[in-house]
Amino acid sequence: MPDRVAVIGESTVQHGPANNRVYLMHLSAGDMHGMPGLLIELAGRRGYTKVIARVPAQALDGFLREGYHVEATVPGLYRGREDGFFVARFLDAERASDPSAGVDRSLLGRETSERCRDLPDGFQVREARPEDAAAVAHLYAETFVTYPFPIGDPDHIRKVMAEDVRFFVVVRDGRIVAASSAEMDCTGENVEMTDFAVRQDCRGLRLSAALLQVMEEEMVARGMKTAYTICRAGWYPINRLFAGAGYRYGGTLVRNTQICGRCESMHVWYRPLRGSQKG
Repeated sequence: MPDRVAVIGESTVQHGPANNRVYLMHLSAGDMHGMPGLLIELAGRRGYTKVIARVPAQALDGFLREGYHVEATVPGLYRGREDGFFVARFLDAERASDPSAGVDRSLLGRETSERCRDLPDGFQVREARPEDAAAVAHLYAETFVTYPFPIGDPDHIRKVMAEDVRFFVVVRDGRIVAASSAEMDCTGENVEMTDFAVRQDCRGLRLSAALLQVMEEEMVARGMKTAYTICRAGWYPINRLFAGAGYRYGGTLVRNTQICGRCESMHVWYRPLRGSQKG
């Protein structure tokens, strides 16, 4: 079962045995002072081996004083002006190391973006609708043996659609063959580009690149300033997708996420969108 999402104070966390961690997804300004210690206490009580938190620059020192360290940085994550940090505290030394998690150096330092070519005939990208939830969930369930969030559940898809998550799909002959999602932080004016999945018989057609381009255009229209992703360090195609689209490497979250049956390290990539004040 995926880990549960809960509220501490006015902040949002995910925690549970599937990822064996506590993940602070949203830090409320009023919770900054005590939150670093509260997360460690929660992890200790439940026997989790990692705490990971996404925090703005103004909260960073408080986490560092509690023994956290920076795993990844996203310049201008908050409203295009304030940097964001992924900070971690490990409660098990063995989890803190992953020699295989290095980023492929060939993906770094690209000076130009490689944008998507036109889709093959018969394929169309559009935003998903609530009536697509069952088909989207079925695609995710076929693609991922395990996943950190219950995206294989149509009810979950419909629930987050009604909040600040927008799903996008590629359709061929009336059938959904690829999907992705954009998880908006409307207060921070940033968006996580995530949940990419393509049917096995449609891979190699740059459908994910087409989804990403449409997502970026829509997110700019919705006022998002910075886009980022947290993707599997060991899966070269997804890293190539973001590097080729002009995203920059921000760091690696070590042994962070339960996906496809095991705990994997994740790379963070980011890109200022049009209108961002900070690159």
